[in-house]
Amino acid sequence: MRFLRYPGGKTKLLNFLQDFLPKNSDIQGKYIEPFVGGGSIFLFVKPGDAILSDLNNELIELYKGIRNLPHKVWDTFCAFPEGRDAYYQIRDINYDEKPLAYRAARTLYLNRTCFKGMWRHSPDGNFNVGYGGEERRWVITYQNLLMLSKLLKKAKLFVADFEEILNNVNDGDFIFLDPPYKPGQKELRESHYMYGKFTFDEQVRLSSKLRDISQKKDIRWIMTNSSNTEIYNLYKDFKIVKIPKGTSNRIGIHTNNSKEILIYNF
Repeated sequence: MRFLRYPGGKTKLLNFLQDFLPKNSDIQGKYIEPFVGGGSIFLFVKPGDAILSDLNNELIELYKGIRNLPHKVWDTFCAFPEGRDAYYQIRDINYDEKPLAYRAARTLYLNRTCFKGMWRHSPDGNFNVGYGGEERRWVITYQNLLMLSKLLKKAKLFVADFEEILNNVNDGDFIFLDPPYKPGQKELRESHYMYGKFTFDEQVRLSSKLRDISQKKDIRWIMTNSSNTEIYNLYKDFKIVKIPKGTSNRIGIHTNNSKEILIYNF
């Protein structure tokens, strides 16, 4: 099930990634995703005990709304009218004081009807992607939400920096990491590609934390990242495999020359 349209999402890479991912019964501790994004790997593994985190508060509220109130989220999602004018009215509404089910449904609606599933915010923090049409809105169903709600009941959800999450890992945990990056580049500077930006300094901080975990804990982790030489050098002591097909430099387009790598410590 592809639940969200998400730039850089890994749904189309599952045929390649599945050989490196554990079965849920093989995870002795928790399944952990510090950059959960569209959650495609979580949905594939279906772990029995998970920690999911992201800096995007709207995204985490969407997951919380579906976990706790799938019926109300779906009813609200269906009640939103169709068309360009309705999209901009719903996009620009002051939603802060709305209940969780409404906020979650609004985020889902915007994601399914915005241009190419982009997730971009203005300097004041408001979602500002233009209208993309209704074609992909009804690809998801009520049954999809119920299935996701059931899985999310086994997960703890956090809005947190990756280091806060990684500071609390334990022996037996399995970590999947998909930090924000643009294939072939050492850092992400374009806010349309992900909520916020991810600089090379952040990449260095992440690599340092993963190296520390690998030395002190009996933990398996796997990460997708850019094949940029400087990124590659950060992880040269770990196992690295080129991803044959993946995300291109153009949003929503996949390529046979992905400029992405898979890095793992086991």
